[in-house]
Amino acid sequence: MKKILILLLLTVVSNAFGQSKPQKIDLKEGARWSVYNRLMPVWKDTIVLGKNDSDGMMVFNDFQMNNGSIECNLKGQNILQQSFIGIAFNIQDDKTYEHIYFRPFNFMNPDTARRKRAVQYGSLPAHPWSKLREDSPGKYENKVNPVPDPDGWFHVRIVIEKPLIKAFVNEAKEPCLVVESLAANSAGKIGLWTGPMTLGTFTNLIVTPAEKK
Repeated sequence: MKKILILLLLTVVSNAFGQSKPQKIDLKEGARWSVYNRLMPVWKDTIVLGKNDSDGMMVFNDFQMNNGSIECNLKGQNILQQSFIGIAFNIQDDKTYEHIYFRPFNFMNPDTARRKRAVQYGSLPAHPWSKLREDSPGKYENKVNPVPDPDGWFHVRIVIEKPLIKAFVNEAKEPCLVVESLAANSAGKIGLWTGPMTLGTFTNLIVTPAEKK
């Protein structure tokens, strides 16, 4: 009996303080998600968020994260000013969150200034992209390397180590964007995000919370 109690105690301690493991989020369980400013998607392993004239996202309700990593495969379109796709995190509600998103139409844009605006950080409502670009040009957006196919799938990994937030694309060892968080809150839900007039496709959402200390 004593050995059983010790084993149970070790299990509890391990769960509380052990190394976190990657968790694949089931995109088919619609009851666990809230959808904002988009039509309800078809709940499959691959999620498509349709077009609208405003920002929209679907939020996973059963998970809160502070530090850790978020990975997902994304696909936008090479249509100028009509493809904004990314990951939202530290979500408090549909108006208050941080996000990192991509502009696929800028991945291979012949305009070098536009190529430097391929990935973007924002912290809403106080710090949208427009304010960040005006106040701190080039600090919260960057080009993407390696350059993905603007009409194809690309893998995104966001590493959150507050205050730092890093974004990686495909198998890159170096981040394409490194910023310091501008959010007042340190933890929140995660979600899939699209901007105005965007047809966005998502699959293989994986989260890895930071190890508890």
